Amino acid sequence: MKKLLEVLSKVGLDGFLLMIGTMILLAYFLPMPGLIKEPVSLEDIANVGVSFIFLFYGLRLSVEKLKSGLANWKMHIVVQLTTFLFFPLIVLAFRPLFINAGFELLWLGVFFLAALPSTVSSSVVMVSIAKGNIPAAIFNASISSLIGVVVTPLWVGLFIASATGHFDVTDVFFKLIFQVLLPVIVGICLNSRFGAIAEKYKKQLKYFDQGVILTIIYTSFCKSFSEHLFEGFTTLELAGLATAMMVLFFAVFFCVGLLSRLLGFSDEDRITVLFCGSKKSLVHGTVMSKVLFQHSTITGIILLPLMLYHALQLIAASIIAQRMARRKEV
Repeated sequence: MKKLLEVLSKVGLDGFLLMIGTMILLAYFLPMPGLIKEPVSLEDIANVGVSFIFLFYGLRLSVEKLKSGLANWKMHIVVQLTTFLFFPLIVLAFRPLFINAGFELLWLGVFFLAALPSTVSSSVVMVSIAKGNIPAAIFNASISSLIGVVVTPLWVGLFIASATGHFDVTDVFFKLIFQVLLPVIVGICLNSRFGAIAEKYKKQLKYFDQGVILTIIYTSFCKSFSEHLFEGFTTLELAGLATAMMVLFFAVFFCVGLLSRLLGFSDEDRITVLFCGSKKSLVHGTVMSKVLFQHSTITGIILLPLMLYHALQLIAASIIAQRMARRKEV
């Protein structure tokens, strides 16, 4: 079993991805715990957990690190424009193919994925493996998370109303401010006092983050399965969605790589742009889905493209990062 896990880890598959699949199966066969509201629902527990995720994230984010990362502004602009402009525009261009085929909710899920910030931990890990600019990766992933609190709901809000029937921008922003942004700010303010402790126990905090994410995934799919929302999709259509997610990843990866070469970036900076610009955050996606699609039964479908993309990006990025590392060692 240990050897099997080592092999799976080398291609980007870890225990967390296996647990995501387990939660979806559990939601299918045992949905009731995720639907119960009294005395305390799993959804309420997840809401509290979300705020703690971002409090702990802020604790590990020092102002000094953010300031030191500002120097390489050209690279930062490319990464952020890729994350919040290029990605959504690509998906927006293919909207007629989904809408005309009757897959509007799936397209909304893909667009939600495209509007999300870059992932923090795995971006930095991949940049480290490929021997890129690690401080720049940390800066871009951190700034992306903060920008996403504002930009993601603005993008997705353009299309939520047509899919869910309502969208209150003011309500969403207040929820994001109190549930996401405020905990981050509090964490940053406490960084000098408790940052070292948070860094020391970051492995345990990672397990806490994953536990909250798994709870959100479970409750979301419990709702979707209880409403039979997936019954209209065939295995072939879901396989097509997975293929589309892989194509999206490589399209962005190669385009941003070409742009970084045209701009004359160093190898280290190019590696950072490649991995930070092409990754999307499952943490932010699951958290924001609770705010943007609160009390909606479509959340499971909305999260489906993100979970497929998350798994595929880890596999592809792991293989690419290891090849880049071997090439540098030659």
